[in-house]
Amino acid sequence: MADDKKDQDKVLPATVFQFAWMHTKKQQLWVLGIVLLSMPSYFLALDIPKRIVNGPIQGRGFPTEDSREIFLKIAFDIPAWLGGAEAAEPFVLFSGFSLDRWNTLVALSCTFLLLVIINGLFKFYINLYKGRLGERMLRRLRFELVDRLLRFPIPHFKRVKQSEVASMVKDEVEPIGGFVGEAFITPVFLGGQALTAMAFIMLQSAWLGLIAGGIVAVQAILIPRLRRRLVELGRQRQITARQLAGKVGELVDGITSVHVNDTSNFERADISARLGHIFAIRYELFQRKFFVKFLNNFLAQVTPFVFYLLGGYFALTGRMDIGQLVAVIAAYKDLPAPIRELISWDQQRLDVQVKYTQVVEQFHSDGMIDRQLQEATLEPVTGLRDGYKLNGLSVVDDTGNKLLEGVSTQFSLDQRIAVVGGLNAGGETLADVLARLLPENRGTIKLNADDLEKLPESITGRRIGYVPAEISLFFGSLGENLTYGLKHAPFKAKDYDEAGKKQRKWELAEAKNAGNSELDIAADWTNYQAAGATDHKDLIFKVMETLKLVDLASDVMNFGLKGIVVPSVRPDLVQKILSARKELKTRLAKDPYAEMVELFDPATYTVQATVSENLLFGTFLDGDFDGEQLHKDPFLHQVLKDNDLLQSFYEIGHEMASTAVELFADLDPGHPFFEQLSFMTAEEMPEYQAALTRLKGLVYDDLADADREMFIRLTFDYVEPRHRIGLLDDDLRNKLLKTRHAFREGLPERLQTVIEFYDPDVYNCASSVQDNILMGRIAYGVAEGQKTILGMLRDVLDEHELYDEIFTVGLEFNIGVSGKRLTSAQRQKLGLARALLKQPDFLIVNRALAALDRPGQEKIISDIVNNARSTEVNRGVFWVLASPVMAKYFDRVLVMDQGRLVEDGEPDELIAKQGKFAKLIA
Repeated sequence: MADDKKDQDKVLPATVFQFAWMHTKKQQLWVLGIVLLSMPSYFLALDIPKRIVNGPIQGRGFPTEDSREIFLKIAFDIPAWLGGAEAAEPFVLFSGFSLDRWNTLVALSCTFLLLVIINGLFKFYINLYKGRLGERMLRRLRFELVDRLLRFPIPHFKRVKQSEVASMVKDEVEPIGGFVGEAFITPVFLGGQALTAMAFIMLQSAWLGLIAGGIVAVQAILIPRLRRRLVELGRQRQITARQLAGKVGELVDGITSVHVNDTSNFERADISARLGHIFAIRYELFQRKFFVKFLNNFLAQVTPFVFYLLGGYFALTGRMDIGQLVAVIAAYKDLPAPIRELISWDQQRLDVQVKYTQVVEQFHSDGMIDRQLQEATLEPVTGLRDGYKLNGLSVVDDTGNKLLEGVSTQFSLDQRIAVVGGLNAGGETLADVLARLLPENRGTIKLNADDLEKLPESITGRRIGYVPAEISLFFGSLGENLTYGLKHAPFKAKDYDEAGKKQRKWELAEAKNAGNSELDIAADWTNYQAAGATDHKDLIFKVMETLKLVDLASDVMNFGLKGIVVPSVRPDLVQKILSARKELKTRLAKDPYAEMVELFDPATYTVQATVSENLLFGTFLDGDFDGEQLHKDPFLHQVLKDNDLLQSFYEIGHEMASTAVELFADLDPGHPFFEQLSFMTAEEMPEYQAALTRLKGLVYDDLADADREMFIRLTFDYVEPRHRIGLLDDDLRNKLLKTRHAFREGLPERLQTVIEFYDPDVYNCASSVQDNILMGRIAYGVAEGQKTILGMLRDVLDEHELYDEIFTVGLEFNIGVSGKRLTSAQRQKLGLARALLKQPDFLIVNRALAALDRPGQEKIISDIVNNARSTEVNRGVFWVLASPVMAKYFDRVLVMDQGRLVEDGEPDELIAKQGKFAKLIA
């Protein structure tokens, strides 16, 4: 990391004005020139109404009907110092037009309209310009904050909450960016308008001008003073709202702790107190805010009262003509708006400066990574030549605890090193230091004969692999997270069409203007060479090898089999799946496989499927409409009624509920038998038990609709081989088949777009790959049936060369937020695979397989160490082990105790010494 003095961008400018001027000086000067250019036309627009009233309307200058007046004459006197005579006639640049009274009125009115349009265009351009300028600066500021976030030292993140930081970048800087566009323009523009209006009023009447100026001065002095408390309240509101966001984020992350400790009511009370504090702040804020608004409006309305009273008196006494009075009132009508907006601008300035100061404080940290160490590097990075050398290494945390003390050793790149010791004995810290996640407080650490802290991330991030205990995964697909470690730079530019090139050119210009990164996110960022691949297809094979090494390949294949393939995206794969379906169907026709699977047939009732699946005989395309809602659909309800099935469904559901209550009512809700009861949950059991008692003796026609639906719903989930209650006979099955056909033939338009029916010869785009190949249901209760059929299915996939393509579908599995759709073991395996895929020279693993059982850990550790030991790989490994017994797979063992390195040597050598290591594995 560079020294603070050398890193000139360590600290943001102290004030928002300095920030704005630093980045927009040229633009601010340009628009300020436009603002000054707009003032003359604004003044003329104030003067024209007086000329209209005094001239053609009142008749001044038109003593007779035939009188004419010169309009638009442009003449001026030549000063004596330029050679002009004292009594000479004015120099006429344009003689103007001679117009009668009516035409003069039309000309002046049109001139006024023209000036209104010109002033409107000036205002439109200025507002548009400052709006674009503000958005650019908001973009710049947000990018600058995220850029700083990416350069913060890792220990800094222990002191900040992610929700608060996200809130600041997203919400709190928005007013700052908007204000930057108005920082210099608005006061000049509004101030210029206000001064122009005041000057015009003074020219018409000094007394009225002084009165207007006095009231404006009262507003300008009094209102900002009253608003000082508003600024402080706004700051408190912002801080408390940010703290609330942080607390809510903590609740989301720690929701399990809330439930297991029965602290939900404590958290409710805490949130209620926070909301109460925010309410008190906001209520006081509103009271003061609206009082200031009332006072401001009152002062603005007092002046017209004085104008009407005093100005009317002047007009009645002849000291002021009507045109002047009308012009003064019209001019003052435009005066409160800029004054009010100027006061609002001053309020906004104070508020924004408070927010900006807080942002500057939050996004500053000592020891920030030098920007140059994170520059994108397109060239291949040369492999490491030399290993680590540690000399007197000591690390102390921010509370003063010694995490490492006086560690001196070295690691070559061809050693497989195990680190053992108790939890927090120092091994975890040492791994973080080697990965450059923690800075050393004393001593030196070199890699490749250079200081580790001075190496660019293009070297440490590509040639060192690091796997922590808690894996950081991003929302997206499994494949995207797996290849995340290869996305170093845009290695291959995207090939744009003409429209795309124009759009990209505009995006580059805007990114440059806003100080953002000019790298194209749409380019191919994958470093295939780093993974030992040549292209995307070759990378898939490298991914397969890596996932097999960490025992995750079978899981990914299962994801692929459960995945959805869109025919329009992968038409070739769909055809292969249909061919595999035919092959599997042929094999399943032979004994003993025929009894293990029941294939879907439009003309046959599928015994192994639910009643709902048999009625629908298809799948839902719309996720908002599923099988849980099917029994409520009015069309299906009518079809069942037309086929005399509603009462039968009620009777079946009634019998299902009676049997379930009789067998399971006395069992504990957590009893495993409830897992077999697919049509009713343990929580629903008391409800049905009460309903059976309440409805005893009643016939179907006497039941309420809700009671009927309650039992009819159960029938939809009935599977005879699974539940074995004997409720479906051949006549009922035939009725269900007839109802299936009626349902399909009369399907209303609203359902035609949400259901795709099963067809043995057509790919079902709403079903998984496995269901499309199988096109049936595996029989319940057949020993080894599911294992046998799935094994056969995988054999068919191999024969049709589908394994690789289905595996690719598995890589598209969405792992959810932070990978929460994966198990803990799968997340840790994925993190390990991500580090291995980029083929590092040195792999650091920091207690990363704790979620696996011991045999699972041993298998992966031995496989990775043996792979690293092979001639073609020859990779260094530094593994902080959870179990010292597994150190036998490594070449060298480090024993840590209380931050010190107490033993170092080969496993057998340390065992023979009967020291600390021997005691740990005993």
